[in-house]
Amino acid sequence: MVAFGYTLMTEQRGPRGLVGDAVAAENAGFDFEVISDHYFPWLDVQGHSPNCWSVLGAVASDTERVALMTFVTCPTMRYHPTVVAQQAATVAILAGEGRFTLGLGAGENLNEHVIGQGWPSANVRHEMLGEAVEIIRALFDGGVVNTAGEYFRVDSAKLWDHPEQPVPIAVAVSGRQSVDRFAPMADAMVAVQPRADLVRRFDDAAGATVPKIGQLPISWGPDVAEAVARAHEQFRWFTGGWKVNAELPGPASFAAASQSVRPEEVAASIPCGPDVTAHVEAFRPFVEAGFTHVALVQVGGDTQPEFLEFAERELIPALREAYGKAEAPAIRRR
Repeated sequence: MVAFGYTLMTEQRGPRGLVGDAVAAENAGFDFEVISDHYFPWLDVQGHSPNCWSVLGAVASDTERVALMTFVTCPTMRYHPTVVAQQAATVAILAGEGRFTLGLGAGENLNEHVIGQGWPSANVRHEMLGEAVEIIRALFDGGVVNTAGEYFRVDSAKLWDHPEQPVPIAVAVSGRQSVDRFAPMADAMVAVQPRADLVRRFDDAAGATVPKIGQLPISWGPDVAEAVARAHEQFRWFTGGWKVNAELPGPASFAAASQSVRPEEVAASIPCGPDVTAHVEAFRPFVEAGFTHVALVQVGGDTQPEFLEFAERELIPALREAYGKAEAPAIRRR
Protein backbone atom coordinates (compact mmCIF):
# COMPACT_ATOMS: atom_id res chain seq x y z
CA MET A 1 0.00 0.00 0.00
CA VAL A 2 1.44 3.37 -1.05
CA ALA A 3 0.61 6.94 -0.03
CA PHE A 4 0.50 9.34 -2.97
CA GLY A 5 1.59 12.92 -2.47
CA TYR A 6 1.60 16.26 -4.21
CA THR A 7 4.55 18.66 -4.29
CA LEU A 8 4.08 22.34 -3.57
CA MET A 9 7.09 23.43 -5.60
CA THR A 10 7.96 26.91 -4.46
CA GLU A 11 10.35 27.39 -7.37
CA GLN A 12 7.52 27.48 -9.92
CA ARG A 13 4.56 29.04 -8.09
CA GLY A 14 3.82 32.16 -6.05
CA PRO A 15 2.58 32.03 -2.45
CA ARG A 16 -1.14 32.52 -3.16
CA GLY A 17 -1.04 29.95 -5.95
CA LEU A 18 0.67 27.43 -3.68
CA VAL A 19 -1.97 27.77 -0.97
CA GLY A 20 -4.76 27.38 -3.51
CA ASP A 21 -3.04 24.35 -5.01
CA ALA A 22 -2.65 22.79 -1.56
CA VAL A 23 -6.40 23.03 -0.92
CA ALA A 24 -7.20 21.71 -4.41
CA ALA A 25 -4.77 18.80 -3.98
CA GLU A 26 -6.42 17.81 -0.70
CA ASN A 27 -9.83 17.97 -2.36
CA ALA A 28 -8.50 15.91 -5.27
CA GLY A 29 -7.68 13.08 -2.87
CA PHE A 30 -3.89 13.21 -2.39
CA ASP A 31 -2.75 11.59 0.86
CA PHE A 32 0.01 14.06 1.72
CA GLU A 33 1.73 17.19 0.47
CA VAL A 34 5.39 18.18 0.55
CA ILE A 35 6.86 21.64 0.02
CA SER A 36 10.32 22.66 -1.16
CA ASP A 37 12.32 25.12 0.95
CA HIS A 38 14.33 27.30 -1.46
CA TYR A 39 15.79 30.79 -1.70
CA PHE A 40 16.28 30.53 -5.49
CA PRO A 41 14.56 28.64 -8.29
CA TRP A 42 16.70 26.12 -10.13
CA LEU A 43 16.31 28.07 -13.39
CA ASP A 44 15.25 31.68 -13.96
CA VAL A 45 12.36 30.53 -16.15
CA GLN A 46 10.67 28.91 -13.13
CA GLY A 47 10.28 32.40 -11.77
CA HIS A 48 9.43 31.99 -8.05
CA SER A 49 10.76 31.20 -4.60
CA PRO A 50 8.54 32.43 -1.74
CA ASN A 51 9.33 31.58 1.87
CA CYS A 52 8.07 28.06 2.41
CA TRP A 53 7.34 28.47 6.14
CA SER A 54 4.99 31.39 5.56
CA VAL A 55 3.21 29.35 2.91
CA LEU A 56 3.08 26.32 5.22
CA GLY A 57 1.34 28.32 7.91
CA ALA A 58 -1.41 29.26 5.49
CA VAL A 59 -1.61 25.73 4.07
CA ALA A 60 -1.84 24.22 7.55
CA SER A 61 -4.77 26.50 8.35
CA ASP A 62 -6.60 26.12 5.03
CA THR A 63 -6.38 22.31 4.77
CA GLU A 64 -7.92 19.78 7.12
CA ARG A 65 -6.88 16.21 6.37
CA VAL A 66 -3.79 15.98 4.21
CA ALA A 67 -0.41 15.23 5.85
CA LEU A 68 2.25 17.95 5.38
CA MET A 69 6.03 17.84 5.16
CA THR A 70 9.04 19.98 4.20
CA PHE A 71 10.97 18.38 1.33
CA VAL A 72 13.47 19.34 2.58
CA THR A 73 14.71 22.07 4.93
CA CYS A 74 18.42 22.63 5.51
CA PRO A 75 18.82 23.46 9.24
CA THR A 76 22.48 24.45 9.18
CA MET A 77 23.11 27.77 7.42
CA ARG A 78 20.15 29.96 6.37
CA TYR A 79 18.36 28.72 9.47
CA HIS A 80 19.86 27.93 12.85
CA PRO A 81 18.49 24.58 14.11
CA THR A 82 16.72 26.31 17.03
CA VAL A 83 14.78 28.44 14.51
CA VAL A 84 13.84 25.37 12.45
CA ALA A 85 12.55 23.64 15.58
CA GLN A 86 10.37 26.65 16.45
CA GLN A 87 9.03 26.92 12.89
CA ALA A 88 8.22 23.21 12.74
CA ALA A 89 6.52 23.14 16.14
CA THR A 90 4.36 26.12 15.20
CA VAL A 91 3.29 24.58 11.87
CA ALA A 92 2.54 21.29 13.61
CA ILE A 93 0.17 23.08 16.01
CA LEU A 94 -1.55 24.95 13.16
CA ALA A 95 -1.95 21.73 11.17
CA GLY A 96 -3.32 19.70 14.05
CA GLU A 97 -2.03 16.62 15.79
CA GLY A 98 -0.13 14.15 13.63
CA ARG A 99 -0.25 16.00 10.29
CA PHE A 100 3.21 17.58 10.02
CA THR A 101 6.61 15.97 9.45
CA LEU A 102 9.86 17.92 9.43
CA GLY A 103 11.94 16.83 6.44
CA LEU A 104 15.63 17.74 6.76
CA GLY A 105 18.63 17.58 4.45
CA ALA A 106 22.19 18.81 4.02
CA GLY A 107 21.11 21.53 1.57
CA GLU A 108 22.32 22.99 -1.71
CA ASN A 109 24.76 25.80 -2.44
CA LEU A 110 21.98 27.34 -4.55
CA ASN A 111 20.05 28.31 -1.42
CA GLU A 112 22.59 28.49 1.39
CA HIS A 113 25.26 30.70 -0.22
CA VAL A 114 23.10 33.80 0.37
CA ILE A 115 24.36 34.23 3.96
CA GLY A 116 27.92 34.69 2.65
CA GLN A 117 29.69 32.01 4.69
CA GLY A 118 30.88 29.83 1.82
CA TRP A 119 29.81 26.28 0.98
CA PRO A 120 31.30 23.47 3.09
CA SER A 121 32.39 20.08 1.78
CA ALA A 122 29.90 17.21 1.80
CA ASN A 123 31.51 15.62 4.87
CA VAL A 124 31.26 18.85 6.84
CA ARG A 125 27.66 19.37 5.70
CA HIS A 126 26.76 15.92 7.03
CA GLU A 127 28.49 16.64 10.34
CA MET A 128 26.57 19.93 10.62
CA LEU A 129 23.27 18.22 9.79
CA GLY A 130 23.85 15.50 12.38
CA GLU A 131 24.49 18.09 15.07
CA ALA A 132 21.45 20.10 13.98
CA VAL A 133 19.14 17.07 14.10
CA GLU A 134 20.24 16.33 17.66
CA ILE A 135 19.45 19.91 18.71
CA ILE A 136 16.05 19.91 17.01
CA ARG A 137 15.06 16.55 18.47
CA ALA A 138 16.08 17.71 21.96
CA LEU A 139 13.91 20.83 21.59
CA PHE A 140 10.98 18.76 20.36
CA ASP A 141 11.30 16.58 23.45
CA GLY A 142 10.73 19.61 25.71
CA GLY A 143 12.73 21.38 28.38
CA VAL A 144 15.65 23.78 28.14
CA VAL A 145 18.46 22.93 25.74
CA ASN A 146 22.06 24.06 26.23
CA THR A 147 24.83 22.77 24.03
CA ALA A 148 28.21 23.82 22.68
CA GLY A 149 28.97 21.66 19.67
CA GLU A 150 31.54 21.90 16.94
CA TYR A 151 29.20 23.89 14.67
CA PHE A 152 26.33 25.19 16.81
CA ARG A 153 25.97 26.74 20.21
CA VAL A 154 22.60 26.77 21.95
CA ASP A 155 22.05 28.90 25.03
CA SER A 156 18.95 28.17 27.13
CA ALA A 157 16.62 27.44 24.20
CA LYS A 158 13.09 26.15 24.81
CA LEU A 159 9.97 25.75 22.68
CA TRP A 160 7.10 27.39 24.53
CA ASP A 161 4.51 26.29 21.98
CA HIS A 162 4.77 22.75 20.69
CA PRO A 163 2.38 19.86 19.94
CA GLU A 164 1.71 17.22 22.56
CA GLN A 165 3.42 14.59 20.42
CA PRO A 166 6.94 15.51 19.22
CA VAL A 167 7.19 16.33 15.51
CA PRO A 168 8.59 13.36 13.52
CA ILE A 169 11.80 13.96 11.57
CA ALA A 170 12.57 12.58 8.10
CA VAL A 171 16.11 12.90 6.75
CA ALA A 172 17.22 12.97 3.11
CA VAL A 173 19.91 10.47 2.11
CA SER A 174 21.65 9.54 -1.11
CA GLY A 175 24.24 6.88 -0.30
CA ARG A 176 25.85 4.68 2.32
CA GLN A 177 27.55 7.47 4.25
CA SER A 178 24.38 9.50 4.75
CA VAL A 179 22.25 6.41 5.46
CA ASP A 180 24.60 5.08 8.14
CA ARG A 181 24.85 8.49 9.78
CA PHE A 182 21.20 9.56 9.80
CA ALA A 183 19.09 6.38 9.88
CA PRO A 184 19.59 5.87 13.64
CA MET A 185 18.20 9.36 14.40
CA ALA A 186 15.41 9.59 11.79
CA ASP A 187 11.74 8.63 11.87
CA ALA A 188 11.60 8.30 8.07
CA MET A 189 13.85 8.30 5.00
CA VAL A 190 13.73 10.77 2.11
CA ALA A 191 15.34 9.97 -1.26
CA VAL A 192 14.78 11.00 -4.86
CA GLN A 193 16.11 7.83 -6.49
CA PRO A 194 14.16 4.53 -6.29
CA ARG A 195 17.00 2.47 -4.85
CA ALA A 196 16.10 -0.71 -3.00
CA ASP A 197 19.61 -0.89 -1.54
CA LEU A 198 19.05 2.43 0.27
CA VAL A 199 15.73 1.16 1.65
CA ARG A 200 17.26 -2.04 3.01
CA ARG A 201 20.34 -0.33 4.43
CA PHE A 202 18.27 2.42 6.06
CA ASP A 203 16.10 -0.08 7.94
CA ASP A 204 19.16 -2.05 8.97
CA ALA A 205 20.88 1.07 10.29
CA ALA A 206 17.69 2.36 11.94
CA GLY A 207 16.99 -0.99 13.60
CA ALA A 208 13.37 -0.67 12.50
CA THR A 209 11.18 -0.52 9.40
CA VAL A 210 10.40 3.16 8.85
CA PRO A 211 8.52 5.06 6.12
CA LYS A 212 10.40 5.89 2.91
CA ILE A 213 9.39 9.03 1.01
CA GLY A 214 10.33 9.53 -2.64
CA GLN A 215 9.60 12.16 -5.26
CA LEU A 216 8.75 11.81 -8.94
CA PRO A 217 8.54 14.62 -11.55
CA ILE A 218 5.98 14.34 -14.34
CA SER A 219 4.90 16.71 -17.09
CA TRP A 220 1.23 16.02 -17.67
CA GLY A 221 -0.60 17.83 -20.46
CA PRO A 222 -3.00 17.15 -23.32
CA ASP A 223 -0.27 17.71 -25.94
CA VAL A 224 2.84 15.51 -25.76
CA ALA A 225 5.12 17.95 -27.61
CA GLU A 226 4.12 20.83 -25.35
CA ALA A 227 4.61 18.71 -22.24
CA VAL A 228 8.10 17.67 -23.40
CA ALA A 229 9.03 21.28 -24.24
CA ARG A 230 7.85 22.46 -20.82
CA ALA A 231 9.78 19.72 -19.01
CA HIS A 232 12.92 20.58 -20.98
CA GLU A 233 12.54 24.30 -20.39
CA GLN A 234 11.93 24.09 -16.66
CA PHE A 235 13.28 20.75 -15.42
CA ARG A 236 16.38 19.88 -17.44
CA TRP A 237 18.48 20.70 -14.35
CA PHE A 238 17.08 17.48 -12.84
CA THR A 239 19.32 15.38 -15.08
CA GLY A 240 22.49 16.60 -13.33
CA GLY A 241 22.12 14.36 -10.28
CA TRP A 242 22.35 15.49 -6.67
CA LYS A 243 26.13 15.41 -6.38
CA VAL A 244 26.18 18.14 -9.03
CA ASN A 245 22.97 19.90 -8.02
CA ALA A 246 24.14 20.40 -4.44
CA GLU A 247 27.25 22.29 -5.55
CA LEU A 248 26.13 24.82 -8.19
CA PRO A 249 25.66 28.35 -6.81
CA GLY A 250 22.78 29.84 -8.82
CA PRO A 251 20.22 29.55 -11.63
CA ALA A 252 22.73 30.77 -14.23
CA SER A 253 25.03 27.89 -13.28
CA PHE A 254 22.21 25.36 -13.69
CA ALA A 255 21.33 26.87 -17.05
CA ALA A 256 24.94 26.58 -18.21
CA ALA A 257 25.37 23.06 -16.85
CA SER A 258 22.21 21.84 -18.59
CA GLN A 259 22.48 23.74 -21.90
CA SER A 260 23.44 20.62 -23.85
CA VAL A 261 20.60 18.49 -22.44
CA ARG A 262 18.17 17.64 -25.25
CA PRO A 263 14.38 17.48 -24.96
CA GLU A 264 14.37 13.76 -25.72
CA GLU A 265 16.78 13.14 -22.84
CA VAL A 266 14.43 14.88 -20.43
CA ALA A 267 11.44 12.97 -21.84
CA ALA A 268 13.32 9.71 -21.26
CA SER A 269 13.46 10.38 -17.50
CA ILE A 270 10.22 12.36 -16.98
CA PRO A 271 6.90 11.00 -18.31
CA CYS A 272 5.32 13.64 -20.54
CA GLY A 273 1.85 13.99 -22.03
CA PRO A 274 -1.71 12.81 -21.33
CA ASP A 275 -1.18 9.03 -21.05
CA VAL A 276 -2.38 7.99 -17.59
CA THR A 277 -0.75 4.57 -17.90
CA ALA A 278 2.68 6.12 -18.48
CA HIS A 279 2.39 8.28 -15.36
CA VAL A 280 1.17 5.36 -13.26
CA GLU A 281 4.02 3.14 -14.45
CA ALA A 282 6.56 5.83 -13.57
CA PHE A 283 5.75 5.18 -9.89
CA ARG A 284 6.55 1.46 -10.15
CA PRO A 285 10.33 1.67 -9.51
CA PHE A 286 9.67 3.45 -6.20
CA VAL A 287 6.99 0.97 -5.20
CA GLU A 288 9.14 -2.03 -6.08
CA ALA A 289 12.12 -0.53 -4.23
CA GLY A 290 10.05 -0.42 -1.03
CA PHE A 291 9.01 3.23 -0.79
CA THR A 292 5.86 3.78 1.25
CA HIS A 293 5.22 7.38 0.10
CA VAL A 294 5.78 8.98 -3.31
CA ALA A 295 5.15 12.68 -3.98
CA LEU A 296 4.79 13.75 -7.58
CA VAL A 297 5.87 17.07 -9.04
CA GLN A 298 3.80 18.44 -11.91
CA VAL A 299 6.16 20.55 -14.02
CA GLY A 300 4.93 24.05 -14.81
CA GLY A 301 3.37 26.44 -12.31
CA ASP A 302 0.51 27.56 -14.52
CA THR A 303 -0.53 23.97 -15.27
CA GLN A 304 -1.40 23.11 -11.65
CA PRO A 305 -5.18 23.80 -11.62
CA GLU A 306 -5.83 21.78 -14.77
CA PHE A 307 -3.48 19.03 -13.61
CA LEU A 308 -5.22 18.72 -10.24
CA GLU A 309 -8.57 18.27 -12.00
CA PHE A 310 -6.99 15.47 -14.06
CA ALA A 311 -5.46 13.94 -10.93
CA GLU A 312 -8.81 13.78 -9.16
CA ARG A 313 -10.61 12.46 -12.22
CA GLU A 314 -8.10 9.93 -13.56
CA LEU A 315 -4.64 9.76 -12.03
CA ILE A 316 -5.33 9.10 -8.34
CA PRO A 317 -7.96 6.40 -9.03
CA ALA A 318 -5.54 4.72 -11.45
CA LEU A 319 -2.68 4.87 -8.92
CA ARG A 320 -4.80 3.30 -6.20
CA GLU A 321 -6.02 0.61 -8.52
CA ALA A 322 -2.41 -0.24 -9.43
CA TYR A 323 -0.73 0.08 -6.02
CA GLY A 324 -3.43 0.17 -3.33
CA LYS A 325 -4.37 2.83 -0.80
CA ALA A 326 -2.37 3.68 2.31
CA GLU A 327 -4.47 3.46 5.46
CA ALA A 328 -2.32 5.82 7.58
CA PRO A 329 -0.19 8.12 5.39
CA ALA A 330 0.98 10.42 8.23
CA ILE A 331 4.52 9.81 9.56
CA ARG A 332 4.83 8.91 13.23
CA ARG A 333 7.64 9.37 15.74
CA ARG A 334 9.25 6.03 16.45
